[in-house]
Amino acid sequence: MRKAAFAYWDNRIAPVFDSARQLYLVELDDSGQIIAEARETLPDDQPVQKVLRLAELGVDTLVCGAISRSLQEMLCAYGIRLVPFVAGELPEVIQAWRSDGLPADAFAMPGCRRRCRSLRQRTAMGGRNIS
Repeated sequence: MRKAAFAYWDNRIAPVFDSARQLYLVELDDSGQIIAEARETLPDDQPVQKVLRLAELGVDTLVCGAISRSLQEMLCAYGIRLVPFVAGELPEVIQAWRSDGLPADAFAMPGCRRRCRSLRQRTAMGGRNIS
């Protein structure tokens, strides 16, 4: 099974995870079918609380917009795969994730298609060297 969290705002991927408060959780079975969906509110206090909450929820992948280096490193330390610099309507991004279509230029944040491509690919593969 896979469980992903999508940081969202107004039915779109939130532009910056560090200030995001809402998550949409999707759990897939081994055949890729959705078996559970839920909405969750993240704590508003310290950034580490967000990461701890993701770990408590059993999230293995976080799909988000921009994210600070410190939060990237904390997520990596907890074994949470990161798919950053994503933009788009929540249902479309979820569908792309389900079909292994992230990262894709169609869902890259504006101004990030070329510059962030290697960063998105490295972090999506679990890389830690983000610059």
